[in-house]
Amino acid sequence: MAYPRALAYDWGMIAHTGIAVKDFTKSKKFYQQTLKPLGYKLKYDYAKYKAAGFMQGGNTDFWISQQKSTPGHVAFLAKSKKAVQAFYAAGLKAGGKDNGAPGLRVNYSPDYYAAFVYDPSGNNIEACYFGEKAPKAKKK
Repeated sequence: MAYPRALAYDWGMIAHTGIAVKDFTKSKKFYQQTLKPLGYKLKYDYAKYKAAGFMQGGNTDFWISQQKSTPGHVAFLAKSKKAVQAFYAAGLKAGGKDNGAPGLRVNYSPDYYAAFVYDPSGNNIEACYFGEKAPKAKKK
């Protein structure tokens, strides 16, 4: 599948997104640690409503809220291969579960480098980078 890379690097197509979490306090701490390597910071903390917004750059574009719901998936754009690796390590250290170590995902695209972590609520959280190219397969 081909993605329009220029759009991804210039500005995002989504203004904001949110996912349901089972334990607000535990999840807030998890995301503060896991998203730090990607440049995200906690911007809004509505503990009374069990909701929080995280900001990277000038927009609070990722939200969590405690709800009863099925797990979701969010992919964050990373600025480098190293940031993907740091995201993965931070996610595991923060209590996440491995769902795919950092590496190329050539079945997605030849330049799709990503890592996946399950958050405390079972949501599949991903960091991806599009600057790494898979080596060409040797001809037999």
